[in-house]
Amino acid sequence: MNTFLRVFVLSAYVTLVLGVTAKEVTSPEFLSSIEKWWGPLGQEGKISEDIRPFKIQFTDEMVTDLRNRINNRREVTKPLEGIAFEYGFNSDNLDYWMDFWANKYNFTERENFLNQFPHYKTNIQGLDIHFIRVKPEVPEGTLVLPLLMMHGWPGSIREFYGSIPLITEYNEKRGFAVEVVVPSLPGFGFSDGTTRPGMGEVEIAAIMKNLMARLGFEKFYVQGGDFGALIANDMVTFYPDKILGYHTNFPISLAPGSLLTYLAGSLNPLFQSLVVDSSVADRMYPILDVVLGLVEESGYLHMQATKPDTIGIALSDSPMGLFAWLMQPLSGGTRKAYKTRVDGGLSLLYAPETLIDDVMMYWTENKFTTAVRVYAESINKRTLGMGISSIPTTVPTCTIHAKDEIIYESPIMLKYKFKNLLRSTVLDSQGHFLAMEAPEVFSEDVLSALDLFLEYNEENNKVEESNSKFPIKLPTLPIVDSLEKGVDKIKGGISQLFGR
Repeated sequence: MNTFLRVFVLSAYVTLVLGVTAKEVTSPEFLSSIEKWWGPLGQEGKISEDIRPFKIQFTDEMVTDLRNRINNRREVTKPLEGIAFEYGFNSDNLDYWMDFWANKYNFTERENFLNQFPHYKTNIQGLDIHFIRVKPEVPEGTLVLPLLMMHGWPGSIREFYGSIPLITEYNEKRGFAVEVVVPSLPGFGFSDGTTRPGMGEVEIAAIMKNLMARLGFEKFYVQGGDFGALIANDMVTFYPDKILGYHTNFPISLAPGSLLTYLAGSLNPLFQSLVVDSSVADRMYPILDVVLGLVEESGYLHMQATKPDTIGIALSDSPMGLFAWLMQPLSGGTRKAYKTRVDGGLSLLYAPETLIDDVMMYWTENKFTTAVRVYAESINKRTLGMGISSIPTTVPTCTIHAKDEIIYESPIMLKYKFKNLLRSTVLDSQGHFLAMEAPEVFSEDVLSALDLFLEYNEENNKVEESNSKFPIKLPTLPIVDSLEKGVDKIKGGISQLFGR
C-alpha cells in the first residue's frame, strides 16, 4: 500500500479508535522519555555543552572529488518521447546542471555567501547541532522576540537565507524586533545524526526545545514548514507553556474531527460549503483527485519511510543521482504543473546557485542518509501510535497557504488541532517552498503573525481562556456524529495492514 495511504488510514485508526489522551502524552514521564541520549554510549555528561562558532567549508579535497565524480559520470538513459517530468527528473537536463555544478558554481564565492550569517554548534543530548543565530541591531530596551525556524526535506537552512535579513531587520514602527535561530535538523546539513534507531519527529521536538533552552530561551516562537512543521506540531502539543506562538506554511491536522470533516465535505454540497470556502474548494475536492495527486508525487516518501539506507547508498556515491532525487520533488512541490515542463520549471523561480547550495547541504558532509531516516523514524506505528495528532493545542497559531501547497486544509479543519487559530492567509500563487521562493511574502506574514501573537497573549493575560477577538467558528456537522458511531466497524482489519 502506498505510504501516504498507510499514514492516512493508520492516523485515522489511531486518532479515532485508540483515544490517546493529552494527559498521557504531555505527562512528565512521557516528556522525559523522549529526551534520550543520542551520542556515544558512556559519554553522558562528559561532552562539552559550550556554544562554538562554526564555518561552512568546501574543502579542496571535497571539491576535487566532487568534480571528478561529475566529470566521470556515466551516460544516463534518455527520457521517453513526449515525457517531461511525469516519470521523474528528465535526464535531458542533467548535462546542463552537472556542467554548471562542476564548472560554473563558484565554490569559494558560495562558501562566503553561506557564511554571511553567524553559525554555531552546540551539543544537545549527545549530538552536535548546527544553527544560525542572527540578533537584530536595536536600541536599548527594545522588545526582541526569539523565533525558531525549522526547514524540512529536500530543503535545508538555505531556504531561509532570503527571509532572515527581512525578519531580523529592525523597524521601530513595529514595536518589536526578532532574533532568529535556524538549525540544521539532526542528521541534516551540518548537524549530527544518531547511530541508534528511534529518533523521529517526536524526539527531534525535544532536541529543538532543549536547543532553545541552551540559548537562554525558556519561552519562544516557532515557525516550520514541511518536516519542520511536523516537528513544530509536536512542540506546540508537548510544550504549550513554552511556545508563545506558531506560524506555519505547511498547516496540517490529522485530528479525528479534521479527517471526518474533510470526508463530510465530500459527501454533499451543503456539507462542503460548511467545510471550506467555495473560492478554495478545488484545493480540497474532489478527494479522489487530491489522493491520486499525492500518490503520484510521493514515491520518494515511500522509499525513505521504508528503506532509507538503500537509497542512501546510491545517492551518497553519485552527485548526479543526489541532484536528481532532491530536485524532482522540489519541482513538484513548487508547482504541480511543472511536471509537464521538460526542465521541471527549476530555473523559473530559483537561481541555479540557490538550488546547488541546497544540494551541497546534503553532499558536503554526506548527510543524505541520516537526513531521510527521519521519514522511517516518524512515519511508523510507533510514532503515529502516540496519537499526538489527536491532541489539540492552545498555542496561538497563524497559517499561510500557498496555492500549490502539497495539501490544503481549511481553517475549519485546522481548528480541531489548533484551538487558537488566529489567522489563515490564503495565497493565489506560490508553492511548498515558500520561504525560498517568495521570501518577501513569507517574511511579511511571519512578522504580522508575531504581532498577532503579542496581541493575543496580552489579551489572554487579562482574560483567561479568552479568544473572543479571534473567532474562527466550527460548524456543527451531523454527519461527523454518524461517522464516529461507525468507527467500531472498521477496527477489525485495519491494524493488520501495518507491520510496525
